[in-house]
Amino acid sequence: MENSAENTAEKGTSVAVKGEAVIKPDFLTTKEKFHGFIDSEWQRSRGGNASENDTVKETPETGVQEPEAKRLKLEPGKDGAWKSHGKRLRGQNKSRPHTKPTTYEEKRLCLSVIQDNRQCPFGDKCYFHHNVAEYMALKPADIAESCYIYDTFGKCAYGLSCRFAKAHTTPEFKTMENTDLVKAYEGRILVKNSLSKELQNRLRKRSVEFKKSEEYLKTLSKKTDKKEQHGNGEACAAEVSADGGEQHGTPEAGNQLQTSSDKQPPVKTVGPLTDQDVIKLRPSEKKQVDFQNKLYLAPLTTCGNLPFRRICKRFGADITCGEMAMCTNLLQGQQSEWALLKRHETEDVFGIQVEGCFPDTMTRCAELINNHTDVDFVDINSGCPIDLVYKKGGGCGLMTRTRKFEQIVNGMNYVLDVPLTVKIRTGVQEKCNIAHKLIPEMKNWGVSMITLHGRSREQRYTKLADWDYINTCSKLASPIPLFGNGDILSYEDAVKARETGVSGIMIARGALIKPWIFTEIKESRHWDISSTERLDILRDFTNFGLEHWGSDTRGVEKTRTFMLEWLSFMCRYIPVGLLERVPQKINERPPYYMGRNYLESLMISQNVGDWIRISEMLLGPVPKNFSFLPKHKANAYK
Repeated sequence: MENSAENTAEKGTSVAVKGEAVIKPDFLTTKEKFHGFIDSEWQRSRGGNASENDTVKETPETGVQEPEAKRLKLEPGKDGAWKSHGKRLRGQNKSRPHTKPTTYEEKRLCLSVIQDNRQCPFGDKCYFHHNVAEYMALKPADIAESCYIYDTFGKCAYGLSCRFAKAHTTPEFKTMENTDLVKAYEGRILVKNSLSKELQNRLRKRSVEFKKSEEYLKTLSKKTDKKEQHGNGEACAAEVSADGGEQHGTPEAGNQLQTSSDKQPPVKTVGPLTDQDVIKLRPSEKKQVDFQNKLYLAPLTTCGNLPFRRICKRFGADITCGEMAMCTNLLQGQQSEWALLKRHETEDVFGIQVEGCFPDTMTRCAELINNHTDVDFVDINSGCPIDLVYKKGGGCGLMTRTRKFEQIVNGMNYVLDVPLTVKIRTGVQEKCNIAHKLIPEMKNWGVSMITLHGRSREQRYTKLADWDYINTCSKLASPIPLFGNGDILSYEDAVKARETGVSGIMIARGALIKPWIFTEIKESRHWDISSTERLDILRDFTNFGLEHWGSDTRGVEKTRTFMLEWLSFMCRYIPVGLLERVPQKINERPPYYMGRNYLESLMISQNVGDWIRISEMLLGPVPKNFSFLPKHKANAYK
């Protein structure tokens, strides 16, 4: 690819290469010239004094080739950096070393000092700083002169530990407040679904009651007992009704658990017979959500955090969903897992996606979500392809365990007051689609909406999504809405997707590469967005991240890490003005090319060192011991 780009640049002509985006010849260059330009311009912008963190020791690869399929064994070197037997570290899901944000500061300021200098309950045994002057002398320099949290809300909860503390601190180290702004936000809940300490303690002590879940699980156990007594054949014949549905347990339980109006419940009433006695609504119909013709931001692991979703909402995303949460971790009260359920006030249609493989845990988790969170729908992840989930029977594994899948859907529907949706793939094996067999079954189970990713588990992202198959499945799903997902990176892709008859579109990688895709689709245009506008988007993400994760050193570095993960996708965007053929296709990789200015060139670099430089524009210099290994294909930063 490098040679083709070099020859094209010399001849001044554009030559189409399979799998490669066609760039206008005026912008084509070589690998050496590209990185030489970026490094020289960066040093010039810093006054010619490049710091230790500014210079990349070696020119990494651009990540255009596939990473090693073989698992690399990582070992800590003498300097504490992770090495893999002389090979350069590449992004990978397995064995990825994790650096905690707490390692970037030796000693934090005690919370008692931050909160109005109250007395520390730990006294002399407290590990943290209590001497403010000593802490301020050791604290890293402020990143900027203004604090976004203070300017927005009138008060910064991080006080002296804030990395923008000078903006709201007096010379006597007292924290200032803007009373007018504080009153404006008083009583307003910006973020919902936080885990309270009281609920966390109850979950850890297993003292939370799951009454509706126990009712449903008893019916499952009674069914199992019946089959053991009478044999599988007789029990199945007795329990399967004329329309193929199952009567769960006793007549009373069957009356409660019905999922179709076709079934006639045993009516035991005194007085006049009402419609409610005869017609039973599906549990998914208890609360209506209009899914038709909406743009759905996919639940993206790692990158689909709350600050990123806020960015996408501003650009026109209609439906948002939290990152995939493990049901067992939620039931154990893990704070990190509950953080995935948080909902910002701007998310008007918001759902939670959960993963699990057993009816008891998934049903209890659904009841927990129903009673303690504010959501519009709950989504079951039965499309996750990673081994950690699949090998225990979750994610894609549910598609091949239809009996368990049905029990999970019935149980969650029974305890939920909101619609239940499901996300699936075409199947597990590449040439063996099974979604078309599963969708009619899910209609009988009472699912409110289905999302179909047009690839199998084996395919991952190596081949294009099969939209012809999605079209076939959308007809089978009718009248239940079916959303299509896969390879949408422009409004033209969205138009073609809508022609298949799907009820709506889910966008995943397309939103990571360019979050303004929602605006493009709604306005039917290609947006030749400038590098300055893209930097403003990253600045907004930075501000939202500081608001969400904190403005102290820990929060700043956490925001930086998530920004770098996002930049590993955003760098794939090719500006419209540089393309010879519009639009860009999601599976096309660019040759080496220059942007129209230095900032645009910096943003299209696939070198992780250049992503660090972008983060330093917004969050200040990285700490001396900073290291980063992206989750996806890219080189490590030491």
